[in-house]
Amino acid sequence: PVPAMAETAAVGGQRGEPSPEEFVYSEEDFVLQAAGWDDPDSALSRFDRALLAGWSDRMERGVFRYRLGPLPTRVLPGPVCLVAQLNEQRGAQRRPPQPVRSLRDPFDPGAFNFTRLRPAELLLQLCRAGGPGPPPDPLLVAINASPLERGHVLLLPEPARRLPQALTAPVLRGALEAALLSAHPGFRVGFNGLGGGASVNHLHLHGLYLGHPLPLETAPAEPLGPRLALLRAGPAPAFLFFAAGPAALEPVSRAVCRAAEHLGGAGLACNVLATRGDPPAGPGAGGGRGLRVLLWARPPRFGPKAGEPFAVALCELAGLLPLPAAPLYRDITEAEALSAIRQHLLPEHELLRLGGELLRLLES
Repeated sequence: PVPAMAETAAVGGQRGEPSPEEFVYSEEDFVLQAAGWDDPDSALSRFDRALLAGWSDRMERGVFRYRLGPLPTRVLPGPVCLVAQLNEQRGAQRRPPQPVRSLRDPFDPGAFNFTRLRPAELLLQLCRAGGPGPPPDPLLVAINASPLERGHVLLLPEPARRLPQALTAPVLRGALEAALLSAHPGFRVGFNGLGGGASVNHLHLHGLYLGHPLPLETAPAEPLGPRLALLRAGPAPAFLFFAAGPAALEPVSRAVCRAAEHLGGAGLACNVLATRGDPPAGPGAGGGRGLRVLLWARPPRFGPKAGEPFAVALCELAGLLPLPAAPLYRDITEAEALSAIRQHLLPEHELLRLGGELLRLLES
């Protein structure tokens, strides 16, 4: 096991500040079957314990923008089972999103970026030792200073590379491996692209523990081809990729990033979510659970639109609604939430045409 966080000077930091713990892992650390929803914290992994201990330590030290306790949460009545959470502090105290002008905005060193993180915001340095396949990019795990939920972190390739917010296969591969390092069924990783809710144009993914199952983990999907399906569960249809085990992470990462690049070339924004889930055919269809990787395609949106009850990014598309105000949390209905989300989606005929394009791309 790796040592506990050392009270040593981090790069650019001061003595006494916690520095990121080097977390070396191998394929033996992957948790192929996570805990069940009846007791999700019953058997946390080495990764979970290290991440949550560091996260809680930084919360106690006051490193975050606000103190996050248990959040009021309710499942909205209706067939989609949207999970609403009240998080007034994030709504009021998070850093304003950066203005984005196009899907291909370059990295701007003058804007906020992750080279400016304080050493105390860094928790772990993920490094894989050994197989399977070539190692992914090492990832830094840093707190999200305006957290959505317990354990909300950022997954960062080396910040000094100053990569814009465009997903790459080696970075996605590292994030999918992080998902398999957790034994908690609600640990999910995700990506907001430019024009799709990204608030910082510096390559990063999110990781967080959500305390509720979502329908998109188990619902059957419509097969489009051997490696691609269309999942209509939840508030927004998504293209579904599936990794049955560690050996599938590299080809799935490459396929998702090829598809995301195709979307960008077509003038579309994207969001990506990886979550524990059943094979595309659904539970009982044969085969064990693995990682479901969902890709949403959407017309880009640059800047907030007046009158929207909430912004629509990764969480909202997946069925989690972090809401900034108590009256909205108390009164919103499933129909109202779905109406707000579906303003950001492609028409059905465009979605199906895009599915055909992606299928041909992945089979070529």
